[in-house]
Amino acid sequence: MLEGVGHISPGRCKAAKSGANPVLSRNCDAPRGRARSTACAERTPALGGRAIRAAPAAGPLLRRTRRFFISEHSLESRPRPSQSPSKNAATPAPTFALSWSGGKDSALALWRLRREQLEPEALITTVTESYDRISMHGVRRELLARQAQAVGLSLVEILIPPTCVNDVYEARMAQAFATSPLSGVDAVAFGDLFLEDVRGYREQRLAAAGKRGLFPLWGQDTSALAREFLNAGFEATLVCVDPLALDGSFAGRRYDEQLLAELPAGVDPCGENGEFHTFVHTGPIFETPIACATGEVVKRDGFVFCDLIPTEVSDAHLLAAS
Repeated sequence: MLEGVGHISPGRCKAAKSGANPVLSRNCDAPRGRARSTACAERTPALGGRAIRAAPAAGPLLRRTRRFFISEHSLESRPRPSQSPSKNAATPAPTFALSWSGGKDSALALWRLRREQLEPEALITTVTESYDRISMHGVRRELLARQAQAVGLSLVEILIPPTCVNDVYEARMAQAFATSPLSGVDAVAFGDLFLEDVRGYREQRLAAAGKRGLFPLWGQDTSALAREFLNAGFEATLVCVDPLALDGSFAGRRYDEQLLAELPAGVDPCGENGEFHTFVHTGPIFETPIACATGEVVKRDGFVFCDLIPTEVSDAHLLAAS
């Protein structure tokens, strides 16, 4: 059983900070109704990334009844590169899935892996059921599906309720990894950068399930990574900002050289400490850009959010112009 490999708490509670015991983390109540939405969330440091302060996401909620706890979208995949293991031809390449938030770190991780001729079996994203939002960034589920289609990979969505205790989360995670395509993977790749306790927890839980973690971006200078991201042709928008670390006016802004130059001292250029979170809509991993436009910017429960609205491909210029 693969337990605790990415608990995301969609409520208003303090996140597991560096050094905290992530096993003790529990979900708090999720925000309800149109004026309050799913979280830009706390999480135990496992499948999702860094520990951050919890917050709800912007935008209207679409409540729907879901029959399945785990939703896999099988998509037409482009030809997969040969998974040569690199230097040691005697060592087979691992089969693995990629933890996917829709943001720049997971996008850059996929780009790096593909440059090494390593291709994931699937993307894994935790979604808060009934809200139709990525449990971390609060991005609409439709945009997540468009990303998966544009990278040519299957998407495994692990649905959790708005109020989710660890037992429920762990059962759903275990179910996901007992089902194809995740049942056949040897490892899970993450876009983690430098939080040691996050990586240690992931590796511990994966090892208990006979799997291992892959960390293609680990330990690298975040200023260099930010510029590598931009130089590769990626484009992203800030969808969630913690105003205790960064002015709320950054929400909805393009992640570019100008933004990096304006970040205050102490704010990580990759937002690795939870200062901000992004959605990637253009880049070399995508067959086509993800057409979307910036919508309402709101301050809610101490966080500032920019809702991204899916648009038609012909309207993709709206985001660039916003």
